[in-house]
Amino acid sequence: MFDEKKVLKALMSGRGIYGDIFAEERTYTHIQLESGRIEKLEKAEDKGVGIRVINPWKTFYASTNSFEEGRLIEIANQLAKFSGENGNVAGSTERHIVADYPFAIAVDPGLVEIEKKLAMVKNLEEMLKKMERRIKQVRIVYRDTRQKATIYNWQDGAIEDTRNQVVLNIFLVGEDNGEMQTSYEAIGGFYGFEFFTNHAIEELAVKTVKRLSGLLAAQEAPMGRKTVVLASEAGGTMIHEAIGHGLEADLAMEGLSCYKEMMGQKIASNLINVVDDATLAHMRGTYAYDDEGIPSERTVLVGNGVLRNYLFDRFYALKYGKKSTGNGRRESFRFKPIPRMSNTMILPGKDDPAKIIASVDDGVLVVKMGGGQVDTVRGDFVFEISEGYLIEKGQVGPMIKNATMMGNGLKVLQEIDMVGNDIGFGIGTCGKEGQGVPVADAQPTLRMPEIVVGGSTQT
Repeated sequence: MFDEKKVLKALMSGRGIYGDIFAEERTYTHIQLESGRIEKLEKAEDKGVGIRVINPWKTFYASTNSFEEGRLIEIANQLAKFSGENGNVAGSTERHIVADYPFAIAVDPGLVEIEKKLAMVKNLEEMLKKMERRIKQVRIVYRDTRQKATIYNWQDGAIEDTRNQVVLNIFLVGEDNGEMQTSYEAIGGFYGFEFFTNHAIEELAVKTVKRLSGLLAAQEAPMGRKTVVLASEAGGTMIHEAIGHGLEADLAMEGLSCYKEMMGQKIASNLINVVDDATLAHMRGTYAYDDEGIPSERTVLVGNGVLRNYLFDRFYALKYGKKSTGNGRRESFRFKPIPRMSNTMILPGKDDPAKIIASVDDGVLVVKMGGGQVDTVRGDFVFEISEGYLIEKGQVGPMIKNATMMGNGLKVLQEIDMVGNDIGFGIGTCGKEGQGVPVADAQPTLRMPEIVVGGSTQT
């Protein structure tokens, strides 16, 4: 290993106002099965160091696979020159903090034989094919990751955080009478291998196949303005994409979000409360410290419809005189940290989900949302509806297919008039600026009085 004090001294010899070192050691297993064949099998280790210095208001960043002290000092000296010469070197602290999680990992996936993981994936494929004869393609991806990240800086000393992730996802393609449909589902989080019980795997399979079977028999979605009920089962895809990204400080503070300069203003219905919480047990977006060494926290973004905060990393907190919310995240040592969500959710309300559905005369129930596009400047969005049903006179009707949902995040937030007392989580990997990080999102059942549903022109 290297002497971080020597590297930091070189790094801060220029005119930088802040500098840090991000050292990472990552081990992972990646298995991908497709159409009966193991297409990918990786069991590997990746490690390296990222070095950063901030000089108002630019970031100078470099990464390397080398842990050799001389090489790191050489890189730090180069970055110091970019940030300007003849700076003042600050003193350092001896503090070393090791993250402690209040929940346990029972079975380290790294100690589980690869044969057991392969058997799980192959058995899952057999299970899926027995459930639905119209399945034409099965893709199963399993991944476990153990990341040890150590962040060094003058102010905080060394912060060490070890994070564990497991994920299992299924993608199915089915065909009936020449028509193709797809179904996707994923489970996982900050767990060990104990997460993959027979019950969890069977539940995943049943849910994915049931959606595919339904789509193969579904009717075309209608087109027009409809009352839409977003079920809690849909997770928080809408809050993540249509709202969450717009509250990240790099977008919100730089004029790239419709929520710019709206702090303290009413942006939503009184019923809406939004938080980002990286402290939740076992969630996919959970961590004890972010990738800049800031302790994770529960950040209230919207309280009773009023915008309370944005998601800050160190750079934008320094630039705008704010406090970091612990949302400086990066995919790996190869990337600089940027403001990112963790576990983002709309909090439950007081309405019975069954009564929310019963209140709709003519509408659509969305149980699963797919991919989409969001314009963070205007707030406009369009999402696929992966699993949706007509609501007719308060009753859930037939399943629909080939549907989309279009609207504006600000407008939707303001118009939501019923919020369920339930909550459901979804997981994913959020992409931004070419790097992905694990996240979770959640919401209760929500009613949107009027939103554009795209589908067939025949109603």
